[in-house]
Amino acid sequence: MSIHIEAKPGEIADSVLLPGDPMRAKWIAETFLEDPVCYNDVRAMLGFTGTFKGKRISVQGTGMGIPSALIYCHELINFYEVKNLIRVGTAGSYQKEVRLRDIVIAMAASSTSGINNSRFINADYSPTANFDLFMKAANYAQVHKIPIKAGNVLSADEFYEDDYDSYKQWANFGVLCVEMEAAGLYTIAAKYNARALAILTISDSLVTKEKTSADERESSFSKMIEIALHTLSD
Repeated sequence: MSIHIEAKPGEIADSVLLPGDPMRAKWIAETFLEDPVCYNDVRAMLGFTGTFKGKRISVQGTGMGIPSALIYCHELINFYEVKNLIRVGTAGSYQKEVRLRDIVIAMAASSTSGINNSRFINADYSPTANFDLFMKAANYAQVHKIPIKAGNVLSADEFYEDDYDSYKQWANFGVLCVEMEAAGLYTIAAKYNARALAILTISDSLVTKEKTSADERESSFSKMIEIALHTLSD
């Protein structure tokens, strides 16, 4: 048992999906997993373990932002021996061709966070996805004709920025979209020799100002979860 997760040893699978929203974790468990069991409700950050295609898989809410996500990722890896972690969440598009409901797989994650400044003085660390997980996800999507985009994303510390147009500089350097956790996940997974991937669904666009409805987000989210679960189970 760790500080923020009350699961007993063996109650968490070695492969975990990581939505930010704990209620989304509950929805994933009840919709996609067989016989899900809740192993955590500390701070209402729900976690469940069930099976998918005969393989044990857990789903754990992480909260919003890198500091919150790192708490759960650190404890999952170091207290519960989790080896495979896939973030599943929403993102805002930075590119005209990255449209609402598109699925983006983060090959790398730039960041406005200072989490690595104390580790790499006067240097830049580049947090990247695990190649094997990335290839499994991309291949599954291709075989099942699920359109995806892949590339660099931005993990931002601020949801409400003072300069709304600041995204344009990132967009000019090819960053596809913005979210809030991937760079932290990729960093901690690399540090502890775990495997990590972030699969994102575009829920809004900073370019066109469009937003998805709740129903549209749920439909798009299902495809993202399908890719993630098959990546972990195949």
